[in-house]
Amino acid sequence: MREWTITKNDLVYEIEMLGFPADLGEQVAKMLGSPKAMQRMIAYLHYVKPRKAELIVDEALAICSDIEAWREKKEVEAANAKYNELLYYGIGGRE
Repeated sequence: MREWTITKNDLVYEIEMLGFPADLGEQVAKMLGSPKAMQRMIAYLHYVKPRKAELIVDEALAICSDIEAWREKKEVEAANAKYNELLYYGIGGRE
């Protein structure tokens, strides 16, 4: 939880330094959810320095979309591994 709070504060700071309200940073942090996603957003803000709030929100949505696609990919890989195990060992599995 401490890492999340520190990263959220860094994100809010970066957004404020670009001239946007802290509330935007708070909402973006909630949307992103994880410190890793927020760090990715901080890197975007630091290097791109967007001038419109819409660009910040668009990037946050893109990051969320990437995370969801990664989760779906992992779910499919796990299901595929189980299916392959079923094909190899048959019903009843290896016991």
